[in-house]
Amino acid sequence: MKILLVGNYKLDAIESMDRFASMLETYLSKYNIQVRVIRPRLYFGKIILYSNFLKKWLGYIDKLILFPFQLQKAASWADVVHICDHGNAIYTKYLQKIPHLVTCHDLFAIRAGLGEFPEHKTGWTGKKLQQMMLKGINQAQMVVCVSEQTKNDLLRLSYLSENSISVISMGLNYPYAPMQTTEIKERLASLGIPANSNFILHVGANHWYKNRIGVLSIFYELMLRLQQANFYLVMVGKPFTDEMHQLIKKYNMTEKVIELVAVDNENLQALYSSATALLFPSLHEGFGWPIIEAQACGCPVFTSNRPPMNIVGGDAAIYIDPKNPQAAAEKIIYYLPNLENFKTKSLRNSQKFRTEKMILEYIDI
Repeated sequence: MKILLVGNYKLDAIESMDRFASMLETYLSKYNIQVRVIRPRLYFGKIILYSNFLKKWLGYIDKLILFPFQLQKAASWADVVHICDHGNAIYTKYLQKIPHLVTCHDLFAIRAGLGEFPEHKTGWTGKKLQQMMLKGINQAQMVVCVSEQTKNDLLRLSYLSENSISVISMGLNYPYAPMQTTEIKERLASLGIPANSNFILHVGANHWYKNRIGVLSIFYELMLRLQQANFYLVMVGKPFTDEMHQLIKKYNMTEKVIELVAVDNENLQALYSSATALLFPSLHEGFGWPIIEAQACGCPVFTSNRPPMNIVGGDAAIYIDPKNPQAAAEKIIYYLPNLENFKTKSLRNSQKFRTEKMILEYIDI
């Protein structure tokens, strides 16, 4: 079998989707499947400009006008074309005579474009792109959702029949596992984590639904209650926003919050393996990769009491209200003395999300 994977435009820098495409390429190849990855080439996107507005529009030329010709030529080689990110579902109209499928990770952008999140406005261009995306999804031969929650949203918003939608949970995009203490210490020191400290870990981008402001608010409440000098919050992901900086300053947490940007898998494994717990109070998720990454390293998880987080975390996670920092902090403090009991549960739960299992389910389609 020959599978063509459609990846993302390089300048869009969507790390999670790049990892997903890379994971599929690596593991499908292990099953003697011929795999090629194609993504929009940088033509106009290579032009050096200081205006982000112009860069965005030149990128649209690469993605919307030039790439379809590149895709149709490459697709003639494949038995199946797999669009790895539903954000690229706009290309399904060029694949109607070729077996293809789309992986749908979440529908937040489409829902925002439809006005379902009134506090988060979508501009005219964004709405047009979301309309094109939804139209492309509706034209797909098969859509795979990463959670039942995403499937429910898709059934509600699309014209697809239930028979054309499958659910395949995500697998780990890296072989996370508990790390040896000696290596942990070396890596934490290189990251600037104070020696012999305890820390709550958060991993996530700056999208509004990741609730990073909520993370800071919960940690502030923890500080007030615990009064521990050697206790920190480590936040891994994109650089802090102005709003986050302002809140850290307001709460006098400058010395207590550690910002880490562009952390590689090995250092992230060290953080998961040594953190007191992962704090992941996301408002919405398509799946929630950090939950199973942390659990695979034996790290207890505090996450939101809403799907899909409470499905992915299973009985190994502890669930909090992401919009109530005071109650969340009190629950965390209640469980802190007994977190050791959740380490074995966490490791066991993460085994349900083995990458090989995910790949075999894709092959069965």
